[in-house]
Amino acid sequence: MLSHADTKVLIAARIVRMFAYGFASVVLALFLAELGLSEEEIGLLFTFTLLGDAGISLWITTRADNVGRRGMLLLGAFLMLGAGVVFAVTDNRALLLLAAIIGVISPGGKEIGPFLSIEQAALTQLSPDIKRTHLFAWYNLFGSLAAAFGALAGGFIAHALQQNGLPAVDAYRWLILGYALSGGLLGLLFLRLSPAIEVPARLDQIPMKRTFGLHQSKGVVVKMSLLFGMDAFAGGFIVQSMIAYWFYLKFGVGADVLGEIFFGANLIAAISALAAARIAKRCGLVNTMVFTHIPSSILLILVPLMPTLPLAIAMLLLRFTISQMDVPTRQSYTMAVVSPDERSAASGVTTIARSVGASLSPTLTGMFLANHALMSAPFFVAGGLKIIYDLLLYRSFKKVIPPEEGGE
Repeated sequence: MLSHADTKVLIAARIVRMFAYGFASVVLALFLAELGLSEEEIGLLFTFTLLGDAGISLWITTRADNVGRRGMLLLGAFLMLGAGVVFAVTDNRALLLLAAIIGVISPGGKEIGPFLSIEQAALTQLSPDIKRTHLFAWYNLFGSLAAAFGALAGGFIAHALQQNGLPAVDAYRWLILGYALSGGLLGLLFLRLSPAIEVPARLDQIPMKRTFGLHQSKGVVVKMSLLFGMDAFAGGFIVQSMIAYWFYLKFGVGADVLGEIFFGANLIAAISALAAARIAKRCGLVNTMVFTHIPSSILLILVPLMPTLPLAIAMLLLRFTISQMDVPTRQSYTMAVVSPDERSAASGVTTIARSVGASLSPTLTGMFLANHALMSAPFFVAGGLKIIYDLLLYRSFKKVIPPEEGGE
């Protein structure tokens, strides 16, 4: 599976990046607060970080297949390095805002920047169709584990530095500098990539009118983007921090227990991605996406209906055993049904659609949680919308067959 040298480099880059995202996310808000930023300023900075990332990522990913995937990955690594350095060495609001907009900083420990889209396109280039979903499952597993252990490491290191007498702001600064160095390491890894990750020359040289890097696959990508955006909008109602807060409001659960619950849940979800590849091999990508996602949504709706904390936790963990099985299958399917010279752009456009969709709903969740009578509504709204998404996805794409399943 990982026999190709470029595949190993891309997996290693994913691990380095997600580990850095994980440990920086633990202290980033705390560090900015120590620098003197208010809660409102931190929130605004994170908003501009996400908006800037969406714009920069769209610009890079829609050009990568034409300009060169390796070069655009190197540009992303440079933006990660630069943003980390600026955040670590200054408390100037204007410079921090500039770095947030044009740099690559992950406030939530999740994948951010142009890397995911370009790496998926490159991995598809390096893998036979029949092994693509399995490779994506491992790619997601390594990333999830790296982020989880990065968060644990970030908290441990920050605590250890302060226990040894280092002021909090300096302890956090060392972690942010570590994040910046990870961007440099990422660049060194990308320098090792070969021309094998690029679009084949025979395709790259065909003149075509493109919109956001797309030509013949525009219709498919637009339809997928609308559906994936709907799924992400639904998911935005139940982001992890909001579920944690619901458990606190409903059952009075403390931060220590919540940490254990979600660390375990995320590990379960990461490992379950491997099972998705096996199911997809037997049932097909679209069927796997839909018929694992619908039961997951039903389990989500059942969480707030549980009368006790153990039952609610059990229902949540049961949901996590299947909730992420659609991730590698969705990514693999997107790569399978577009032309090779549109893969980076297709992944970039659909990823941006998901980011926009997910950014719209947390505000509504906050309104629900503020009203005791509507406190559980986010679970019902998210689960219902996700089931509608699955039915629309199946209706729209059941006849669009990827190559490994007998399609063109």
